[in-house]
This record gives sequence, structure tokens and C-alpha cells, in this order.
Amino acid sequence: MDWASIFIHDTTWVFAIEILIRVVVMFTLIISFLRFTGKRGVRQLSIFELTIILSLGSIAGDPMFTEDLPIIQAVLIMSTVILLYRLCTWAMMKFNPVENFLEGKSLYIVEDGVLVLDKIKKGKMSHDEFFAEMRQQGVEHLGQVRTGLLETDGNFSILLYQPEKTRYGMPLFPKEYQAVEQIEAGTSYACMHCGHVDHITDENQLCERCENSSKNWAKALNCEIVR
Repeated sequence: MDWASIFIHDTTWVFAIEILIRVVVMFTLIISFLRFTGKRGVRQLSIFELTIILSLGSIAGDPMFTEDLPIIQAVLIMSTVILLYRLCTWAMMKFNPVENFLEGKSLYIVEDGVLVLDKIKKGKMSHDEFFAEMRQQGVEHLGQVRTGLLETDGNFSILLYQPEKTRYGMPLFPKEYQAVEQIEAGTSYACMHCGHVDHITDENQLCERCENSSKNWAKALNCEIVR
């Protein structure tokens, strides 16, 4: 094994200095590009904006260390990307279909304390991801949530019920989100698939809302949200 070949190969001092210059130039161009477009945090990037960022990384990476790739080519490509970005932004402001195609649409995940069935059936949401988002916003069960909206940038927006209007709902924390083995009379239970709350008489009873399989009921909670 030739360690010199692995770490150095045919790199000369002149090319090493050239790499440093290339990196400084491309790094400056990246910072200038991001400042020019006024981008938000990575978590808030939409699919369209993430495409721009990934393109930017590809454009900037190769000229940093490829000896026969002049920086002017990267500058031309980056300028074209900026122009396309501005053009797409203008088109999104003028035409709704273009905005929906590039940015996507916000999705209603929760309405009136239960999960939206069509989003569940189409696999547009993961229970685990949804629960995590809710828990991070201090929500203990769905009965506290009037509306839950998945934004195009991946953030989750919620509207809560007034404390006195809190209803029974499906628990969101792992300890409470457990299928019960024995039903207690007069107790509210929530379907662990769609969040529907009912007074069931048997743990094998099907959910009348989503008709999900048996033994899929958790004890519903009705505690008010703590802020």
C-alpha cells in the first residue's frame, strides 16, 4: 500500500495553492448566492428551494479541486441558476398551478381532533413523524387539536381548542399509545389508526369511521394542554 499515492498522488504545491484559491472563490460565491436569495433555515426549505441548494452544491464542488475546470464556467452556471430561480419565483407569484407544482400544497392532517382519513389511506403521512411534531409543540392527545396543517416547507402548524372545549382524543405519547387488552365500561377509547373516539364494548370492535382491524384501541385522554 502506497500511502503517498493515497494522500498526495500527483498533487503539486502549485496546484495545492490553486485549490485554496478556488475554494475561497467558490465559498464566497455560495455565501453571495444565499444572501442574494435570502434563504431561510434548511428545515424550512421547500422541495423547489432544496433543489436549488443541491444544484448549488454540485456547481460549487467540482471547480474547487478539478484542475481543468475553469471557475468562469461555474460562475456562468450559477448565474443561470439564479436567473431560473428568479423566473420560477415570478411564475409562482403569477400562476397558482406553477406554485402548486414547484412548492406543493399544504395538507390538512388533523381536523376536529381526528386524523384526516384520505391522507392516511394515501400514505401521505407517517404516524411516528406526526406524533413527534405534535409532542414537540406540547400536545398530549388529539382532543386538544382543532386543526393540524402540514406546510409545504415541512413545518407543522396547529390550532388548539380552547381549554374548556378540549375533548377526548387519541394519546400521542408512547406510554399511553398502547392497545388495551380489556375494555372498561363507560370509558372512552380512541382508534389508534384514525383517532376516532368511541365507547366500545369489545377490544375486537371495528372502528366505525375507518373500519380498522380489531384490538387497535387506546384509552382516550381529555386533559387540557399545559403551556
